[in-house]
Amino acid sequence: MQTFSLQSGSNGNSIYVEAGDVRLLFDAGISGRQAALRMATHGRDIRDVTAIILSHDHWDHVRCAGVFHRKIGAPVYMTRTTEKAIWRNLGTLKDVRYFRSGEPMLFDGVTVHTFRTPHDAADASMFVVEHEGKRLGVMTDLGHPFDRLARLLGEVDAAYLESNYDPAMLEEGPYPEHLKARIRGLGGHLSNADAAGLIQRCQARRPKWIALAHLSQQNNHPDTALETHRMHLGTEYPLFVAGRDGVSQVLQV
Repeated sequence: MQTFSLQSGSNGNSIYVEAGDVRLLFDAGISGRQAALRMATHGRDIRDVTAIILSHDHWDHVRCAGVFHRKIGAPVYMTRTTEKAIWRNLGTLKDVRYFRSGEPMLFDGVTVHTFRTPHDAADASMFVVEHEGKRLGVMTDLGHPFDRLARLLGEVDAAYLESNYDPAMLEEGPYPEHLKARIRGLGGHLSNADAAGLIQRCQARRPKWIALAHLSQQNNHPDTALETHRMHLGTEYPLFVAGRDGVSQVLQV
């Protein structure tokens, strides 16, 4: 399995996963042109994508789903609740397919396991992609470090894991108090320390690598996130950052 992030953050999200003959895009929060160019930097053609899978209705994850669909012709997978929340903004979709969180999706030897998260969306999901015994987590917009998340993280070989904010930067920053409360609340986002603590709990079987994802521009910085994680996990543990403004390196699972 191979994967890379096209972009990750509140300004837009999309993650590419390739397993066997299956090519999946998780979320469509950047323009079709950007997505095509960024995939091409790693020798991939966006027109080869098998399916577009939407995690939830927030605009930084879905705003270009209709464009992606019309550009490449791939079906769009989402929950019915997510569709109800966004359908007016997607334009014409000729091939929409539905999943329910908790039920797997099957793609030619690839299983995408789906799990509901407590993020404050209409119906938010995270995913574990499984192929030939390897498992990759796509775990962002998580709300808080709930118990199932900790268990799943110990069962995957690698993961994109939300590491959204630094508590001190959030507290000292310009956001209004109600927004700060939402971010650090049960339906908000994971802090750097939250994410590092989850990995640390995987004593018996840690993922082989973690890509820190969905970093806040205002309330975090890649160096800050990495420093927090290294304090918890040591300097040798493989950590990457899925950037806010460009494509990541290709990662192997």
